[in-house]
Amino acid sequence: MQKYTNAYDGTNMQESTLIFISAFASLFLARKAAFKVGLVDKPNVRKKHQGHIPLVGGVSIYLALCVLYVLQADLLPHFFLYMGCSTILLIVGIIDDRLDLPVLPRIGLQACVAIAMMSGGLLISSLGNIFFNDLFLGEFGYIITLFAVLGSVNAFNMVDGMDGLLGGLSFVTLSALVIVFYLGENNEVARWSLCFFSAMLPYTLLNAGFFGKKFKVFMGDAGSTLIGFSVIWLLILATQGPRHVIQPVTALWLIAIPLMDMVSVMMRRLARGGNPFKADQEHLHHVLLRSGLTRKQALVVIVTIATLFAMVGIISERNNISESIMFSVFLATFISYLAAITLMVRVLALTSPALAVDR
Repeated sequence: MQKYTNAYDGTNMQESTLIFISAFASLFLARKAAFKVGLVDKPNVRKKHQGHIPLVGGVSIYLALCVLYVLQADLLPHFFLYMGCSTILLIVGIIDDRLDLPVLPRIGLQACVAIAMMSGGLLISSLGNIFFNDLFLGEFGYIITLFAVLGSVNAFNMVDGMDGLLGGLSFVTLSALVIVFYLGENNEVARWSLCFFSAMLPYTLLNAGFFGKKFKVFMGDAGSTLIGFSVIWLLILATQGPRHVIQPVTALWLIAIPLMDMVSVMMRRLARGGNPFKADQEHLHHVLLRSGLTRKQALVVIVTIATLFAMVGIISERNNISESIMFSVFLATFISYLAAITLMVRVLALTSPALAVDR
């Protein structure tokens, strides 16, 4: 506990404040550039917002992380590799935001980033003791890591459909990661996670309208994919190797809502014979809105549930609850969620029209 207390000193606050200021300044500069180059989101049949909204949340986070790299290059393991992978994802995301790229090229480039990540030694080599015995993956770990990266990147991309939702869910996961890294005495990665948290704050404030509608911004695919990639990078650091701070199954609880939402939506699309990546109105926030909740109410409900899931994971981890029990409960929770949300979608298809969303 003494190490934990000493780890949280003035240095953390200085770093976080500097990154916040860097992201804030970058965000306003990027807004101006976005209008000039057409990097804006325009309202249409599916998108209800008013006016052209800059898609620059991810750009501001990336630029703030560049500042962090210059100042503290040793704070994150393989920081240089992380920045290289993030640069690729950011560029692809910006092009996608501007030109709306097809799915396959995007997935292909995300896979290339995953391969680069694995070449640097970041790999899921064990799933822990989820089946009453340690499950070491061997060469199969490369495949699992690939799907984990693709899953996290696209899960966070898919939840970015309502003001505040991506920011809220990301804050839940990042807050949980800061906590587990500090409790596990991996103070460097805890500080890095806290800085990433700080880099997201300016976007969240502008997206939520704290400075008025005039300054509203969206994250864009560049930002949502960057967040998803950063989350899986941190989760691998948290669950694998000699400095792991949590068991692999705990990671599922920290990203439960984005993961469950993505898998359930894709399963329903595939069951209908459709494209699993084709947008529809069946995400959790759509269902809650069509059920009669306001956007603010839906946001509070989803973020609260995500927070409770993360708390279950952390508390279970700290109390040494069996990994097999944690996995069984998570699986039962997901099956219950899938059944409930599928039933609600079917009922709403008959009683409530689809709604336009924020973006």
